[in-house]
Amino acid sequence: MISRRAFLASVGGLVCVAVARPARTLPPIALARHEAFMRLAIAEGRKNPMWPFGAVMVQPESGEVMARGVNDSQADPILHGEIVCMQDYVRRHGNRGWASLVLYTTAEPCPMCMSALVWAGIPQIEIKAKAVVDASPFYKGMLLGGVLQAETDRLFMDRRKTP
Repeated sequence: MISRRAFLASVGGLVCVAVARPARTLPPIALARHEAFMRLAIAEGRKNPMWPFGAVMVQPESGEVMARGVNDSQADPILHGEIVCMQDYVRRHGNRGWASLVLYTTAEPCPMCMSALVWAGIPQIEIKAKAVVDASPFYKGMLLGGVLQAETDRLFMDRRKTP
């Protein structure tokens, strides 16, 4: 079994989950469920072979996918996978209910995306994204890295290098 420290120190895909500070313990979501949801984020990422940043938001109790997104920064520089996923969520559900969601993303969010996630209150995430979280005392999320790391890393190693 991989330790929590190994999860947090790894580079691969990232999972954002709701927890209260200072406990810093993961909610009871089985690793197999994390992997199933991360595979959905990977499928989103594969829709952009050059920039495979994909994300999904799920309701952990029901397993319902609430939103999806993939990087579309060719159209708009701020349309990273996490931002597109957040916009999809708002279109479908309004700007509420963030704290009950779990975000799965194929790579560590950039500072812009991490900040957007923190401000929305999506429980999750580590410039390393951890720096944004640590600088936000009102934020109550935590980071879980390394879920399907080999697969998420492969997305970027195998990405198409030219349009």
